[in-house]
Amino acid sequence: MKTKMSAAAKRKRLNHLLIHAGLILFAAACVYPLLRIFSVSLRPGDRLVSADLALIPAGATLVSYARLLGDTMFLRWLWNSLIITLATSFIGVSLASTAAYAFSRFRFPGKKAGMILLLSSQMIPAGMLILPLFLMIMKLKLMNTYLGMIIAYSVSSLPFSIWILKGYYDTIPRSLEEAALVDGTSQVGAFWRIILPLSTPALSIAFLFNFTTAWNEYLVARVVLFSAQQYTWTLGLFELQGQYITQWGMFAAGSMLVTIPVLCVFLYSSKWLISGLTLGSVKG
Repeated sequence: MKTKMSAAAKRKRLNHLLIHAGLILFAAACVYPLLRIFSVSLRPGDRLVSADLALIPAGATLVSYARLLGDTMFLRWLWNSLIITLATSFIGVSLASTAAYAFSRFRFPGKKAGMILLLSSQMIPAGMLILPLFLMIMKLKLMNTYLGMIIAYSVSSLPFSIWILKGYYDTIPRSLEEAALVDGTSQVGAFWRIILPLSTPALSIAFLFNFTTAWNEYLVARVVLFSAQQYTWTLGLFELQGQYITQWGMFAAGSMLVTIPVLCVFLYSSKWLISGLTLGSVKG
């Protein structure tokens, strides 16, 4: 019996080692490109290719960071992206949370057709939406403005956010809302006090989706924005690429700096991403 238990324990330990080894290799494959970009940002003389594989290159310097922050409008571009992204994320999640609740809890004509239409909109390539978005923003006279970008990004990310939240609402027991209604609260109150607190994980996912989509977007920004003062960071860094020369050191330095906001948002919201659905909502 001891021999069998020992063999089973060894197999279990070997499986754990293999799983952890695979995870370490996968993490290394994801982190390695970032480390190489960081290395390029420290190289003197805008050298993109080097035979040296050291993370900290010989003659490492922060000149690229200093030039990026001092000689360009990078901080302005970063600020523009932050305003547009945060506004898009909050507006998108607010609209998606109420729309998804309506699709999840109420019956109305065109409900199924509406859900199919939302799903079908995700099958359209992003490039095909540029012309309609451009015409819409131009008709609204919002070209080269924050509001025009916010509307374009919110419209693009709303269908997917609704699908995420609608599926999550469907798993929340209706008995929780019914109990609140019996206690005298309204439908809006039940949504605000019961559904939204329980939906924090799904809301966090929707917020992250809206944030990362708006933060990294380039095509719509290229069409809508034409003033360097209004550029997002994606357009601003593209200006570092010339016809005959590209400032790789500054480009890499900017690429490293723009990851910080996304990393902070992800780390802050990760505690909700792993939380349970109705943990603690009902006591025995």
